[in-house]
Amino acid sequence: MRHLKRTAKLGRTGTHRNAMLANLVTSLIKHKRVTTTLAKAKAARSVAEKLVTLGKRGTLHARRLAAARLKEAEAVTILFSQIAPAHKDRKGGYTRIIQIMTQRRGDAGKMAILEWVEGNSTAVEATPSTDAPIAAAPAGS
Repeated sequence: MRHLKRTAKLGRTGTHRNAMLANLVTSLIKHKRVTTTLAKAKAARSVAEKLVTLGKRGTLHARRLAAARLKEAEAVTILFSQIAPAHKDRKGGYTRIIQIMTQRRGDAGKMAILEWVEGNSTAVEATPSTDAPIAAAPAGS
């Protein structure tokens, strides 16, 4: 029985999965947005949010735990100096997953964009409708 076992295996061994998710979150930290499969985005979301929680603590111990997970000093610096302060008033939900309609060409895998939720929305903004009525020119001219 798989009761209370919620780890997405993603068809990989444990060490390969941990390394892949660490690389994916490192890319997310550096580039603010990554495009990946939906399953990997859902798995990386929990890792990224736990790291932001460590960044919000700001202690030396939290920095060392984040460095052990990320393996890149540059990503740890960005996490603690930019990303965590930007989310200091937020209690969770630091990332957003946007499903995109294009499928991966090789195996038709569902694709998604994983990005940070910030004060300024980087998601696709609603554009004004082109079906809005156009004001007619006054008659009698």
